[in-house]
Amino acid sequence: MTAFLTSLLFVVLAEMGDKTQLLAMAFAMKYRWQTVMWGVLAATLLNHLFAVVVGTYITHFVPMHYVQIAAAASFILFGLWTIRGDKLDGEEQRNRYSPFWTVAIAFFFAEMGDKTQFATIALAAQFNEIVPVWMGTTSGMIIADAVGIIIGIVLGKKIPERMVKWAAAIIFILFGLFGLYEAVPQTLQTSPVIAGSITAIILLMYCVNRFGMNE
Repeated sequence: MTAFLTSLLFVVLAEMGDKTQLLAMAFAMKYRWQTVMWGVLAATLLNHLFAVVVGTYITHFVPMHYVQIAAAASFILFGLWTIRGDKLDGEEQRNRYSPFWTVAIAFFFAEMGDKTQFATIALAAQFNEIVPVWMGTTSGMIIADAVGIIIGIVLGKKIPERMVKWAAAIIFILFGLFGLYEAVPQTLQTSPVIAGSITAIILLMYCVNRFGMNE
C-alpha cells in the first residue's frame, strides 16, 4: 500500500501543469470526455507497464532521443491534423474508434521519455514492486488528467468551435517544437534553424488550413 500511495501522490503532483494534462484538456475540447478518459487510461497502462518492466533497457536498443524526436514530430502532425479538421458528423458513425486511438497513441508517445515515465522506473526500483507502482502511477495520471479534461469541457462550452480547434492545434504544435528542441543535437539549436523551423510550421499551418477550408 505504501508503494501504491507514494506512486499515486508523486505522479499527481508531477502531472499538474505538465504537457499530458494540457493535452487532456485539448482533447476534451475536441472529443467526448469518456473517449479521452479511456484513451488516457489505455495509453498510461501500457506505457507505465512498459516503464516498470523494460523501460530501463530501452536505451540499449533505441537511443531515447530518437524516441523523443518521434514523439515530438507526432505532436506536430496531430496539430496539423486538428487544423485540417474532421468531419465527425458522418465519419464518427463509420469510424467511431478513431478518436480513441488518436488519444491513446498521442498519450503513449507523450509519456515516452517524460519525467513520469522515468519516475515510474525509479519508484519500481525503489520499492521493488511492479503491480503497486504500476497501479499507483496509472491512478495518479488518471486523477491529474481528469482535472485537465474537466477544464477542457468547461472551456469547450464557452469558446467558439473555431477558436477551440486552433487552441488545441497550437498546444500540440508548441509541444512538438519544444520536444524537438530538447531532443535534437545542440549543433542544431541555433537561431537560424529555430526561426526556419517555426516559419516552416507556420506555412504548413496556413496551407493545411486553406486546404481544409476548401473541401
